[in-house]
Amino acid sequence: MDQPVASLTNAQLCKLKAAAQRLKPILKVGKSGVTPEFLRSLDKALASHELVKIKFTNFKDQKKVLAPQLAEKTRSYLVTLLGNVVVLYRPNPAIRAGS
Repeated sequence: MDQPVASLTNAQLCKLKAAAQRLKPILKVGKSGVTPEFLRSLDKALASHELVKIKFTNFKDQKKVLAPQLAEKTRSYLVTLLGNVVVLYRPNPAIRAGS
């Protein structure tokens, strides 16, 4: 799948990181790892929330490889990887229109 067309500006990244601090992880990478079911759940979460926090409870040693793969497979931006938590962002025009 394709990456988003444009990259995020530093200002956008700062805003997203600040917003992510208030979030609780919606998904966890557990024993099963990154399965097709996990990717479907992540895709749905990004569609409804735009900004999603994911916690690595397993595969912590692979998080630096898995985090960019999650972003690529869901056509989202990797906002930050801090500790065992990754934050992804995918803009949703429908959410923007409603606000």
